[in-house]
Amino acid sequence: MNDSQYSPGGFSILPPVVKNLLIINFLFFIATLAFKQFFSIDLNEILGLHYFQSERFRLYQTYTYMFMHGSFSHLFFNMFALWMFGSAIENFWGWKRFLVYYLATGIGAGLVQEAVYGIRIHQIMSQLTPEMIEMVKNEGLNLLRQDKNYAHQLMGNLNLLLNTGTVGASGSVFGLLLAFGMMFPNTLIYLYFLFPMKAKWFVIGYGAIELWLGIANRSGDNVAHFAHLGGMLFGIILILLWRKNKKNPYYEY
Repeated sequence: MNDSQYSPGGFSILPPVVKNLLIINFLFFIATLAFKQFFSIDLNEILGLHYFQSERFRLYQTYTYMFMHGSFSHLFFNMFALWMFGSAIENFWGWKRFLVYYLATGIGAGLVQEAVYGIRIHQIMSQLTPEMIEMVKNEGLNLLRQDKNYAHQLMGNLNLLLNTGTVGASGSVFGLLLAFGMMFPNTLIYLYFLFPMKAKWFVIGYGAIELWLGIANRSGDNVAHFAHLGGMLFGIILILLWRKNKKNPYYEY
């Protein structure tokens, strides 16, 4: 791929990095289903991002988690957003800058999620006895593998935080959403394909909702809201840093 083929006025409906990311994510999803069906191996457990003090944590998960998805609907909506927002951004930036941005926001989202997990784990541990904490650390993972958990709410919550992982490309997707809103602020986005809204207001509104849901700590929805916000946070940091470099016209906004 030649980065010089792109220009602010050019457009490809499926630029190369977006195309390859779509393929990779769908292949990982198919592999997840196949390994589960034929080998009883859960790739989400192996490649999803776990808290760094968990037995399941591996450093490579900070990268691999963004290619894993928990369901087809999870995969579909992330990939649809990747195509819809990512295509315009890759066409404008070029493939190199786009790929760096996508991976950086995904990794950044994972780091923010780790930090939030750490805060919540500390809060829960402060309310439990040392014996209860050791019990969770020593026995909790085996319980989850048997589809069981502690009846004690705090012990159960601690066990889930320590031993369940985060999967999905949403951190990168929210980074792309943030970039789209900054680069094309007055472009109309149609909510539910019916209601027009300028991209800048869509991004601000969506970010505010994610912040509220994250602070409300509605863990029952099984959504990593702070990972979404982490993708947006790292996205705006990268864009503001790149705005200082005026040498390449592809990166001026």
